[in-house]
Amino acid sequence: MSKPKNQCSKTHGAPKVKERDQKVCIRFKCTVLNTLMDVLRHRPGWVEVKDEGEWDFYWCDVSWLRENFDHTYMDEHVRISHFRNHYELTRKNYMVKNLKRFRKQLEREVGKLEAAKCDFFPKTFELPSDYHLFVEEFRKTPGITWIMKPVARSQGKGIFLFRKLKDIMDWRKDVGRSDDQKDDIPVENYVAQRYIENPYLIGGRKFDLRVYVLVMSYIPLRAWLYRDGFVRFSNTRFTLSSIDDHYVHLTNVAVQKTSPDYDPEKGCKWMIQRFRQYLTSKHGPEMVETLFRDMDNIFIKSLQSVQKVIISDKHCFELYGYDILIDQDLKPWLLEVNASPSLAASSQEDYQLKTCLLEDTLHIVDMEARLTGKEKRVGGFDLMWNDGPVSREEEGIDTAGTGNFVANTHLGCNNDRKKQLRQLFCSFHSQKKVTS
Repeated sequence: MSKPKNQCSKTHGAPKVKERDQKVCIRFKCTVLNTLMDVLRHRPGWVEVKDEGEWDFYWCDVSWLRENFDHTYMDEHVRISHFRNHYELTRKNYMVKNLKRFRKQLEREVGKLEAAKCDFFPKTFELPSDYHLFVEEFRKTPGITWIMKPVARSQGKGIFLFRKLKDIMDWRKDVGRSDDQKDDIPVENYVAQRYIENPYLIGGRKFDLRVYVLVMSYIPLRAWLYRDGFVRFSNTRFTLSSIDDHYVHLTNVAVQKTSPDYDPEKGCKWMIQRFRQYLTSKHGPEMVETLFRDMDNIFIKSLQSVQKVIISDKHCFELYGYDILIDQDLKPWLLEVNASPSLAASSQEDYQLKTCLLEDTLHIVDMEARLTGKEKRVGGFDLMWNDGPVSREEEGIDTAGTGNFVANTHLGCNNDRKKQLRQLFCSFHSQKKVTS
C-alpha cells in the first residue's frame, strides 16, 4: 500500500537495478545494536545507511512505524520489519479480543468442534473496562490464582499475581470515575488472566517456550515456522505458596538474570531440540507429536484471527516471538506474541541461534531476488501456511481424503542445523577479527 508522494512525505528506495549491473547494493537502516546489526553488516552487498539517508531495507522499531509509516513513500522493492497495525496481535488485550471474536465466528460458520481449536488461551479480562465482568468470574472460583499483565509492556515489567480483589483496587477506582477524578492520571490498562497453576515442570522449575514465526503476507496468509527456538526456565523451584516471587513465576530472561544466584555461564535456557528429546524420552513420540501439532494449531489460528484486521502492506514483514506454556497434561497455552522479540544474545549458543534466525529471515525477505517462490524450506524456516496448509515434501497432499496429510512443520526436529550454526558463528567470529 504505497502512499501518494507529497510535500510532507519521505521517499525511500530507488529504481530497480539494471540487468547489466552485476553487483546489487542493498542500503539498510537499523537502530538496534545487537546480533541483528552484526548480521546486517556482514551480509554481502548490504551497506549501512545512517541518519536521514535513503534506504531499501529498514529494521525499524514500532515507535518509528507509528510516527512515520503513513507519511513515507516506498518503492516496490523496499521492505520494513513490521506491519502497520501489528499491535492487533502483539498487544495482550487486542490479541485476546481478536481470538474471542474469531472463535465466535468459527462456531457460527463451521461449528463448535472447530471453534474449540481456539481454546488455547487462559480466561482473560481487560481492566479496568471489564472489571465488573471479572469480579463475577472471580467469585465463581474463589481461591484460585490470577495474573495481572500490562497490555503494552514487555520483559516481565509490571506483572504480578494475586488471589484477592483488594490487590487490584486501583483498577476498580478507574471505573465510573467522578467529575472530580477526571483530571487524575488514569490507571494503566492491564489484562487479568487466569494463572496456569499446573505448569509442566523440569527439575522442579517452571518454563515457557520462545518460538519464531515469520509472516510475509496476511492476504494471502503466508507464514514460516522456524525449526529452532529455546526454552526459558525460572531460576527458582516452582511453588504456589509464594506468589510474590517473580523468580518462581516469570521466566523472562530480563527478570531471571537479576536473581542473586543467577549464573550467566549456565544461563536459564535449553534449545527446543533438547526439550523435544527430553519429552520424547519421558512420554513417547506419539504424545510429543500431538503436543507439537497442537502448537502448530496455535500459530495458525492466532494468525487467522487477525488476518482480516491487519493491514497487509506488500512492503511489510514481521518476525514474531511466540511465548508458549505447557501444562502437566501436555496442553500448550498461548501467553503472548511479541512484535519485537529480543535479539540480544545471553550466551554463545543464543548468539548462534539468533544469528542463523536473522540470516534465514533475510533470505526469505529476499531483497536480492534469489528465490523462485516455490520453496518449502529456506534455511531453518519451513513454510507452514501458503493461503492454506502446506504438506511435507515426502508425504504429499492427501488428495484421496485418507487423512494422511502431514503438515510441513519441524519445530525441534532440526538434525542438520547445528553444523550450520557452528559454521556461521565461526565465519562471523573470523570476520570480526579481520575487521577489528
